[in-house]
Amino acid sequence: MNINENLTIIGSGPAGWTAAIYAARAHLNPILFEGEISGGQLMNTSIVENFPGFPDGINGPDLMMKFRNQALSLNTRVISTSIKKINLNNNIYKLIDSNDKIYFSKSIIIATGATSKLLGLPKEKELMSTGGGVSVCATCDGPLYKDCDIAVIGGGDSALEEALHLSKFTKSVTLIHRRKEFRASKIMIEKIKNNNKINIILDSIVINLITKKNTQLDLEILSHIEIKNIIKNKNTKLSIDGIFIAIGHTPNSHIFNNLLKLDDTGFIITNNNMHTSKKGIFACGDVQDKIYKQAITAAGSGCIAALEAEKFLI
Repeated sequence: MNINENLTIIGSGPAGWTAAIYAARAHLNPILFEGEISGGQLMNTSIVENFPGFPDGINGPDLMMKFRNQALSLNTRVISTSIKKINLNNNIYKLIDSNDKIYFSKSIIIATGATSKLLGLPKEKELMSTGGGVSVCATCDGPLYKDCDIAVIGGGDSALEEALHLSKFTKSVTLIHRRKEFRASKIMIEKIKNNNKINIILDSIVINLITKKNTQLDLEILSHIEIKNIIKNKNTKLSIDGIFIAIGHTPNSHIFNNLLKLDDTGFIITNNNMHTSKKGIFACGDVQDKIYKQAITAAGSGCIAALEAEKFLI
């Protein structure tokens, strides 16, 4: 058997690139599969204000390019394809990429991330990528909406937590849920109901995003949302400056089904040192983090995974 690699990294978000930086500095000669589209979820983020070292904020794609360039400067070998199949039956792992090329590796770091669930509406992705009023992260983008009227879409603990967080600096928060009851914990529901800045709309879904032209910024920005009450079959429009979609994430872990231990929602299970259920396989970032989902925590877990991979290979 031809053993090609010591360490293979799958994924090109903050976790993957950080793992590559640490692995390259440890002379592990890593190879990283960045996929056909590099950069992860930050490629859809217009401005990042909470990543250390950038007091004026930084454009999401620009931040990811800095990650990438640093990894390349340390001689990380980058392949612009995806891994579509993997075999973990032997101690030397077999990977097949989207071009049907075969690789073998002694260890693997999985950093394939997660995909935010969206509403599936026209203009949604465009408004999210340009900073025009759609976001999936209150911690990341909330401060941009100081003294604004915003809406949060969702009914679980995450949605209610985001609504509470946003209420600290927005003018008002409208929490919209498609069912008549929230799926969140009772204590979270009580906090929402006792917050004077949070309005609740139940039995309703957002069916349309209405925009207007911001001539100063030369882009389309959100101005209204159209809401449908699914019980009364009645539509209303709500003037709004931004919406935060909090209906969950789908971990990009499907190729590891029946190969590694996953939880009931598909997130890869790891211990505190990023070890998965298989020897020599590590996972980091949003593919195993269902709680924080921040660029900085993803980068930190990528560092841990690389250090643990180095120990394993030694």
